[in-house]
Amino acid sequence: MSRFAYLFERFPSFGQTFCYREVTELDRQGTAPPIFSIRNPKGEPPQDWDARIVKRVHYLPEEKELLDDVQRALKKRKLTPEIVTALDEWGRRTDFLRLYQAVFVGLRLQELGVRHVHAHFAGMAARTALWIHRFFPMTFSFTAHANDIFAPRQFEIGLDKLVDAARVIVTETDYAAQFLQKRFPQRADRVRRIYNGLDFAEFGRTDFSSTPPLIIAVGRLIAKKGFANLIHTCGVLAQRGKSFRCEIIGEGPQENELRAQIDKLNLRNRLVLLGAKPQREVRQHLAAASVFVLPSMLDPEGGMDNLPTVIMEAMATGLPVISTNIAGIPEMVVQNETGFLVQPADPIALAKAIEDVIDDPLLAQRLGEAGNQRARELFSIEKNVRELCALLP
Repeated sequence: MSRFAYLFERFPSFGQTFCYREVTELDRQGTAPPIFSIRNPKGEPPQDWDARIVKRVHYLPEEKELLDDVQRALKKRKLTPEIVTALDEWGRRTDFLRLYQAVFVGLRLQELGVRHVHAHFAGMAARTALWIHRFFPMTFSFTAHANDIFAPRQFEIGLDKLVDAARVIVTETDYAAQFLQKRFPQRADRVRRIYNGLDFAEFGRTDFSSTPPLIIAVGRLIAKKGFANLIHTCGVLAQRGKSFRCEIIGEGPQENELRAQIDKLNLRNRLVLLGAKPQREVRQHLAAASVFVLPSMLDPEGGMDNLPTVIMEAMATGLPVISTNIAGIPEMVVQNETGFLVQPADPIALAKAIEDVIDDPLLAQRLGEAGNQRARELFSIEKNVRELCALLP
């Protein structure tokens, strides 16, 4: 039996492939921790998930069934007086379901003999893990990612309480680690940086044969990805008479707005929104491209990318990467070595960087090869998962 269990808000989710890869690599290394997911990610685009992994996921019941389950446990005297008091005192205050979910999961972890819970994101799953820690003789840790620390939502159990109670706080970049250490200096020694990882055997390599050059971008269609700036940039390139095609893979709330922008700039024959794709197809599109672009920016709520998985996927494919110099992105993309970094929301600078790459195939190949080597050094899923396991009790 594994020493720890996973707790996710939703698993597996197409927008969180880094979580799925972590779990599957643990499985490959011979560790199969119990997996609990608060929500069942229904209605998402189909993905190539391993059925053996999905079958292991314990999905928590909906509210009525959850409350009934806890009530039955109470009648069977499975709950300590401290748990009963906490449930009564909290009542129906904000986030009250986290307490009941903690009871549901904690009772089952006790039966399994598990004494530690690891959650992903400093959100719903981590707040539930904190209550598990308070209700049962178990410790918890969590991996913090991006908006959950840069622009966290306000709850009574906030980021400060999570950091104070967690045994370990893992995050994806040196930038994020330093951010947390400066904000919570009394817990700085608990913060650890572990990069996300990839299995490089899954990725083909681009041969830069696309005619015209293919610009590719991948991500949710949300403000912080900066796709409106990429579309503006494509308009600039078209005005300059550049031959190119651009594909944006992803779905999200900005889709209609972005389509209207494409129409307004008369880019329908050059730029296409492909929607969400299974990971296998994303890898195929990357291997057919000439350059990867992700013009990340700060969104109006203060959210931003930290370590975009799609950038390391592009590097694994041998593509030159053009992005912006925010958060942890400069830890991935080295200026004029593996790609180019520009200021956020600067379409003219972005257009210049894209031109430099698509006009010079030798430069593109040099940047892409260096990026592939850097990715292999930093983002090995095998090495990084072993680092994570070494931190967990």
